[in-house]
Amino acid sequence: MREFAGKVAVITGGASGIGLAIAQRLAKEGMKLVLADVEEPALQTSVEALRASGADVLGVPTDVTKFESVQELEQRATERHGLVHVLFNNAGVGAHEDLPLWELPLNDWRWTLAVNLWGVIHGVKAFLPGMLAHGEAGHVINTSSGNGGLVLIPSTPIYSTSKSAVSTLTEALHLQLVQGGAKIQASVLYPGPHMVSSNIFSAWRNRQPEYEREVPHAGPPVTLETLRKFAEQAGQTLQTTTPEEVAEHVIEGLRDDAYFILQPNAEADARLRDRVENVLQRRNP
Repeated sequence: MREFAGKVAVITGGASGIGLAIAQRLAKEGMKLVLADVEEPALQTSVEALRASGADVLGVPTDVTKFESVQELEQRATERHGLVHVLFNNAGVGAHEDLPLWELPLNDWRWTLAVNLWGVIHGVKAFLPGMLAHGEAGHVINTSSGNGGLVLIPSTPIYSTSKSAVSTLTEALHLQLVQGGAKIQASVLYPGPHMVSSNIFSAWRNRQPEYEREVPHAGPPVTLETLRKFAEQAGQTLQTTTPEEVAEHVIEGLRDDAYFILQPNAEADARLRDRVENVLQRRNP
């Protein structure tokens, strides 16, 4: 995708973090924006700030766990602009995975998969038919994670499972679009190469009542600052990536029509290579 000016982008999870950074970067390219988020006050604040910078932006409160809400997002976007060129299925959460996998509450699984996986499914189902029908070039970008999508952090099995599924879904979508000769392309975004400094650790603030946790937390909530302290105690430095750095890499990936939007990193590449080699050599993880 070479031309951005005047094109329309929809971004779920657009009120903060990676979603907002992508919106800000696309606005500089002259794109028209539709931001979706379940957190209405933050969404309104971000929309007002983008408008003040001169961006053409519409904010639509959206709960990606509900297909009807994503359908309404698609309707609002097309009513405003007539068509959508780029869809970022970016909304994501991380449960507080403070117990062994077999003891984790079922609602932690349900909530994380409802947002991270079903949110992507709902986005593709609601938007792709119209994007294919309008006949113009476009892109679907699904946010996965190096954790699950490429390698595995065993202490976060729910999050890893959800992101692994997003990677598989996106690859199947990419291949089907290519095989069908579509003008719409699919890409998978692996933010990084280090942990992104975002609000995902406090995602519980937007947890829907139907996904309320059934048991008390076994320990205090994990935050980015907590992880920094853990790293310091181990004599290490927690390396982070800013949402703005991720957004810049997204623009590069779109311009290159890249399927894998993934910044190179020697350490991460080595871990991925070891993981693949384990499979090829039939070695246990």
